[in-house]
Amino acid sequence: MNRVLENEFYYLDNFQAVLDWIAQRYPDLLTDEEQAFIAAFAALPQPARALFVRMVMRKGELFRASKLRYAEIGCPVEAAQHLFPTGWVSGDPDLTLDELFDLLSKPELVLAFGDRLQHKNARKAEQLEALRASMNEAAKESAGEAAGEPGGDSAAGLPVRPFSLPFSHWFQDCGDVALRIHVKPLCDRLRLIFFGNLRQDWTEFVLSDLGLFRYEQVEFSPASRGFRERSDIEHYLVLHDCRARFAEGIEPLEDIVRDVPQHAFRNDWLESRREKLLFQMGQHYEKGKDWPNAHAVYTRCRFPGARGRAIRVLEKAERYDEAWALLLVAREAPENDAERQHLLRIGPRLARRLGHPKTIARRPDPTRLDLCLPMPSGDWWVEGVVREHLAGDDAPVFYVENMLANALFGLLCWRAIFAAIPGAFFHPFHRGPADLYSPDFHQRRANEFADCLAQCDDGRYRATILGHFADKAGISSPFVSWEYLDAGLLELALDCIPAAHLKKWCERILADVKENRTGFPDLIQFWPGEKRYNMIEVKGPGDRLQDNQLRWIEYCATHGMPVSVCYLQWEQAA
Repeated sequence: MNRVLENEFYYLDNFQAVLDWIAQRYPDLLTDEEQAFIAAFAALPQPARALFVRMVMRKGELFRASKLRYAEIGCPVEAAQHLFPTGWVSGDPDLTLDELFDLLSKPELVLAFGDRLQHKNARKAEQLEALRASMNEAAKESAGEAAGEPGGDSAAGLPVRPFSLPFSHWFQDCGDVALRIHVKPLCDRLRLIFFGNLRQDWTEFVLSDLGLFRYEQVEFSPASRGFRERSDIEHYLVLHDCRARFAEGIEPLEDIVRDVPQHAFRNDWLESRREKLLFQMGQHYEKGKDWPNAHAVYTRCRFPGARGRAIRVLEKAERYDEAWALLLVAREAPENDAERQHLLRIGPRLARRLGHPKTIARRPDPTRLDLCLPMPSGDWWVEGVVREHLAGDDAPVFYVENMLANALFGLLCWRAIFAAIPGAFFHPFHRGPADLYSPDFHQRRANEFADCLAQCDDGRYRATILGHFADKAGISSPFVSWEYLDAGLLELALDCIPAAHLKKWCERILADVKENRTGFPDLIQFWPGEKRYNMIEVKGPGDRLQDNQLRWIEYCATHGMPVSVCYLQWEQAA
């Protein structure tokens, strides 16, 4: 932490770095207001700039100067004097009663309102409700009197505007100063342009400076910009607003669906976000058994799984002919293994409903391993019990689940994963490409991945994987969990897993990164002397295989890769 604290203005430097980055990479996308802000900010005195950034980094837009005391800034009131002319910050702002209650403590409220504050020992929420009611009543009376005056505007039927006063008028004996920052939405837009999302914030710099996170250094070319035109930024903000309203769950979903842009975006990764939001809204309708609206939303988007859900909704709505017709279309070209599995499950039901001939899907069966072991005492876990039982000096067993296969893929294909293509990387703090889960993730990098996987054919893959393990150690990756991977396990895996099998793993992950990066068997056993391995999925009493596990087991069995399913029972139960 010392490296950060040696520079007391590290947060200011980081904020300025963001402004410089945006000004250099996105000058053609900035509004006049944003350009003026970037230009004017650097000209302010350092204490004023530091105070401003502190306010930006904190929640809300209202602050008390006494809560903004930082040694490196000095007097916040004095620093704020340089911000007032910009219009970004105002002193002694008008506050509603609700805003005032957020700023003041209970003892201060007693001092500010005196006898007007009923039930002084009540909770703040109760005190606020009582004061709000009395002030609203007074405001209505005042509005009524104004309506009766000659030439006065009638207030009949109009809502009473919230009563507001400057902070100093509310609390005249307070020695503190209130400040309001007005440009947080502008700063949020700049943060969005830099990070490519509104999830990440300014702490990303600090975590990097502290060494807690390290990131791959991606070459940023003008062509790699995620936002390519101003409308991309506006579309993102519209989607973000719709997503936030959807998450709140307050207003009717129909209103939010109507506000989601109907047209497809020209920006691929933004379009993926639009389709994902529609898919989630369709799931919400489906959960509520609103089949017509669920079907309407599913048919609006091409997000993976939407077509399968549309078939399911038509079935639930007893529109069997339509469901069967859509199923036949999907069978011709399943979008991924998950949809193929879904069709195999739903097809027989629909065929039976419609009187079509019954078909039986043939699947390769994995090796079955049945164990009946004594239940251990103390702390234990099912996979650990099986691991200890099967392991031998010449055949070690490791609990790897999804970690090992993903790490081998991530290390072999590191260069392709971090290729600087448009919409992939916005800034220096990416754990992985922004379009990692997009349906066209592989397609957009087809040549790069082809070069990586070709190394499995000519033997170069081993040196590449071990080289990246050494050179990239600790750098954030969406596939490599450094804390669980060590050189011994990695070399053992490379000794025992054939290159052809590794290539098949990588190809399946690339076919659908989001779905296929999970579902690997729990354990892997190596026989170093024989240069072979076996993957083992463990199921305890009452447990069953999940869909993604079934898909991986079927894939491995189909391609001749050794995989077993171990069913464990306890001797006591038997």
